[in-house]
Amino acid sequence: MSLWWPVVARNKKSVTVNLRDTRGQDLVRRLAARSDVLLENFRPGTLERWGLGPERLWEINPGLVITRVTGFGQTGPYAPRAGFGSIGEAMGGIRYVTGDADRPPSRAGVSLGDALAATFAALGTMMALHARQRTGRGQVVDSAIYEAVLALMESLLPEWTLAGYQRERTGSVLPNIAPSNVYPTSDGELILIAANQNSVFRRLAGVMGRPELADDERYATHGARGAHMAELDDLISAWTATAKADDLLNTLHEGGVPAGRIYRARDMLSDPHFAAREAIIRLAHRNWATCRCRVSSRG
Repeated sequence: MSLWWPVVARNKKSVTVNLRDTRGQDLVRRLAARSDVLLENFRPGTLERWGLGPERLWEINPGLVITRVTGFGQTGPYAPRAGFGSIGEAMGGIRYVTGDADRPPSRAGVSLGDALAATFAALGTMMALHARQRTGRGQVVDSAIYEAVLALMESLLPEWTLAGYQRERTGSVLPNIAPSNVYPTSDGELILIAANQNSVFRRLAGVMGRPELADDERYATHGARGAHMAELDDLISAWTATAKADDLLNTLHEGGVPAGRIYRARDMLSDPHFAAREAIIRLAHRNWATCRCRVSSRG
């Protein structure tokens, strides 16, 4: 059995219906007549071919919200294409800027495109339900994976159109933002320190025992630190490498400097803050309660 599916489909009940059969189509119409939302992710035009398009369903239930999630949306020249999250991530821009500069574009490590399209679909569905309270009418919510990713891309487009600046892969750093990087410790851990604001950098310089750095013209301003990022990172790395991660983080936190470990699953499960806020909860599962299993990328 898959471990992935019970996570992404938690609290769902799965049933099947043959939508190519007229009996299956009639079953969907009967369900639509008493439902608030129909969610589908077929290629555009598929529901229409089955006689289940929005106009037909609104004849049965005018208030039905129809949420449609696809790779490229319901309109446009690419609408008929098959689409997966990975393609939406590539076309939406996130793949190109993810990874190290000397390597091909990388995956983010999770199914980002799928999750973003689902999030925007959920948001649009809630807005459509709110509008229905005023109008009594349902709407079509059109969520495209590539557009959901595009919405995440900050100022990438105006940087190009207004300044001719092409964002590139930069690995663990933010260009011209320093210090904000991953630094080594004496016990082999890696911690992230984000102290790029003037007042925060001054606090970092203080806990490093180098308060003069905050007044050094190479590091005294946001722009200067960005211009001297590499040498500043070398200075900080030399300092962090002399201390254990726990001691270093305690010092940074006491000094008001944002810092933290780069967590893996086991770190999250043992963290007292995660536990106090119930960010992770355990639920019994009839099949996985006592199972010891091997996990693949999606299973």
